[in-house]
Amino acid sequence: MPISIRKDVAYILLKKINETGQGMHEVEFNEADLLGKKITPAEFLGHLDYLNQQHYINAEFTGNAYGKQEDVPDFINPQEFEMRIANTYASQDGPLPHLITFKKAELTEKGRKILEEMEANPPESLKKGSSTPIATKDMPFLEKVMAKSGLPDVYDARDITEVTYRVMRDLMTTEAADRVESELHKPAEITDDKSVQMEIADLWHDTNPIVGFLSRVRPPWQGPGIFKIDSDRFLFRVANEGGMPQNVDREQVIKAVFSATKDELSSERIQEIASWLPDKVRQLWEEA
Repeated sequence: MPISIRKDVAYILLKKINETGQGMHEVEFNEADLLGKKITPAEFLGHLDYLNQQHYINAEFTGNAYGKQEDVPDFINPQEFEMRIANTYASQDGPLPHLITFKKAELTEKGRKILEEMEANPPESLKKGSSTPIATKDMPFLEKVMAKSGLPDVYDARDITEVTYRVMRDLMTTEAADRVESELHKPAEITDDKSVQMEIADLWHDTNPIVGFLSRVRPPWQGPGIFKIDSDRFLFRVANEGGMPQNVDREQVIKAVFSATKDELSSERIQEIASWLPDKVRQLWEEA
């Protein structure tokens, strides 16, 4: 089935490859990279293959064979056009797989030049606001976290959300934490799996009763002292206590938790939480 090469998608792919390393390096794409772009697996792989065929990137693909598309015009042409690919990855109308990896990639000099041009004059579709689809508001909470974070499954999303909340509570007074919990009484996931059958408020309160109790009786970890939680300590604790997979960006994961949480809160609670967070983490909260 013919597909069209889109400048907005090409820009996102070039930018991700450029930002993840120099020289030939492993690149992993997940749903969060292309949220709102309504792109199928065939289209995603077709864009990567086209960039490779046209020498914007050097890439080593896994598990898919592509024909040459030498008759395809340059993607910077303002008119959309069609390309043909031999795709064996997934059904044409299926959702973008949660995690797609191709072995190694790097931008070529040609690719760097076109990326610079596109950054100076981004595709119009990127100027229309966030790429996060409105439909995500209807997703269950933990699926939102997965979609925006790159986490591989709902159990990682549950565990890291709980640890993120734990560190957030450690910064706050008990009264402030209780006000947040009062607004989070919605299912975290719609499922028959009892291990994730809980309310978002259960994650906020902490499923570990001892940890939940201690967080209520100790003062906020603010100000000077060895227990002060600054931004670096916040990020470190979430990554390490939550068992975060090595192939995800910890700031992206935390922003995903923040974003899903803010969808459940009043503007008053959102502002109150921001007032407790240290500088860089507060910025992540405000950007989420």
